[in-house]
Amino acid sequence: MLELDPASSLPPYEQLHAAVVDAVRSGRAAPGTKLPTVRALAEELGLAVNTVAKAYKALEADGVIEGRGRNGTFVAEHGDPAERALQAAAADYAALAKRLGVEASAARAIVGTALDAG
Repeated sequence: MLELDPASSLPPYEQLHAAVVDAVRSGRAAPGTKLPTVRALAEELGLAVNTVAKAYKALEADGVIEGRGRNGTFVAEHGDPAERALQAAAADYAALAKRLGVEASAARAIVGTALDAG
């Protein structure tokens, strides 16, 4: 989901910050999406742990991501309160569907049926 350009004039910290913001804005990283740990992302991208930690800290200060203690770091819920509630419910529903082994297309169909019935 995140790629950095080693030839870029931007420092890796700024590239990572911009890449996460772009992923959230484009919908590639939906609200409630769990992000890799600082250590795991640093290893994946070939960065220093402190570089990733600095980017995560700035992203959290900007309200893009949120740390939930031992549970990890997640893309923050955003939008108006009704939208945030729906995003949270959708994340819970998606997690339940995955735990139950329901295919994404079947889970979407169930939601569509429920919306049409309401």
